[in-house]
Amino acid sequence: MDEPQGRLLIVEDDTALRRSLRTTLSCLGFDVSEAGNGEDALANLRMADFEAVLLDINMPGIGGIETCRRIRRISTKLQILMLTVRDDEDDKVEALEVGADDYVTKPFQSRELTARLRTAVRRFRAPELPAEMAVVVGSVLLDPVRRRVERDGDEVHLTAREFNALQLLMTHAGRPVTHARLLNALRGPEFVNDHAYVRVLIGQIRKKLEDDPSNPTYLLTDSYIGYRFREP
Repeated sequence: MDEPQGRLLIVEDDTALRRSLRTTLSCLGFDVSEAGNGEDALANLRMADFEAVLLDINMPGIGGIETCRRIRRISTKLQILMLTVRDDEDDKVEALEVGADDYVTKPFQSRELTARLRTAVRRFRAPELPAEMAVVVGSVLLDPVRRRVERDGDEVHLTAREFNALQLLMTHAGRPVTHARLLNALRGPEFVNDHAYVRVLIGQIRKKLEDDPSNPTYLLTDSYIGYRFREP
């Protein structure tokens, strides 16, 4: 029997949407289970192995944020995608900060959701890379041991903080990294609201790395959330 596209758990209190998602994703080759609330989701996760969880942020009971936090305590590798609504940027940031890997905004296209889920499953199945191993995305290579960055084989000269920011983004390629996470890693917790600093820093990296910094190919903006490096 062929391996499924991925073993998914859908956590959504809207029964019609949950069953529609299960039908669609099952037809696309995913092995899908479902739960109607966070409590049932946590029980499912203790009884079966999953590769990704599609988790609604607004649910009765313990809610999506707390469910995400508890799932992350169970597994650091399991991929968590939050289903969010369009204008709740604070909820998206909070979800990412408590351990979500990505988010999908309602209303969504099936193609977008499927692509995000397949990417999440690939991340789950990818072997853990040693911390000292070079990271390659497209034509960009980052070598953490030599602290060297190359684009098409040519060295890109970065400052220490530019390198550290790029390393964090490239090691999470395809996933959003919040302003607060970047600032905490670069400057410490007392600077997590200094969005202007990180905006300038990202602008400097783009000038050195991108063909057209105003229309970046690699270092992408997640509006109001943070930044993400291009999908591997």
